[in-house]
Amino acid sequence: MDPNEDTEWNDILRKHGILPQQVKITQNDIYDSAVAKAQEEESQRLEKLDLDELAELEDEEDDQILEQYRQQRMAEMQAQAEKEKFGELIQISEPDYKAMVTEASKDVWVVVHLFRDSIPECKLMNRILGELAMQYRATKFVKIISVECIHNYPDRNLPTLLVYGKGEMQGQMVRMDRFGGMHAKRKDVEKYLKELGAIDPALKRVLPGESNEEESDDERAVYFDLGKGI
Repeated sequence: MDPNEDTEWNDILRKHGILPQQVKITQNDIYDSAVAKAQEEESQRLEKLDLDELAELEDEEDDQILEQYRQQRMAEMQAQAEKEKFGELIQISEPDYKAMVTEASKDVWVVVHLFRDSIPECKLMNRILGELAMQYRATKFVKIISVECIHNYPDRNLPTLLVYGKGEMQGQMVRMDRFGGMHAKRKDVEKYLKELGAIDPALKRVLPGESNEEESDDERAVYFDLGKGI
């Protein structure tokens, strides 16, 4: 006996609870399932489009659906813009430190460079951090003359990086030895900050004139001139 067969005897057994009720799939069920799957696939496709691509589809898609995704994308862009509110290496002084570094780091990551203009390695670090600041605008990059930050701080320890997050110091780098000294490249410092979590790779911007590929070993020679300070 086939319990799934639609017979009078099976109907009697189902009526008395001996066999489970037969589930019948109708044409409407099949249609509804197909429509739901198609809508899901269309939703996933539209989520990958930018605002310009959505605008090009206005004649093909339902205006209400397109407007929904357009508003969603604009909200996402607004949220990103609110995060990426920095974009440059700024110089601060001793009175600014608590508010612009310690307090600010409760909400955002802050990278602090202790420097002196007379030290070539500090000039190189300022250039590197200035470019990283343009690429990672959700992170605050600041520089402060070393003895304003820490009185009598020795020049032999410069440049020094202090990295703050969650209201506390999360990392410290003294001198540029780990980066190769005057042979340091932007990608070396970038890797260090990534490891600390101070910069978000998902928010990285490409600098004008550069590709998405990491800078080559030869680029360092052309993007820094020791005769020019920051």
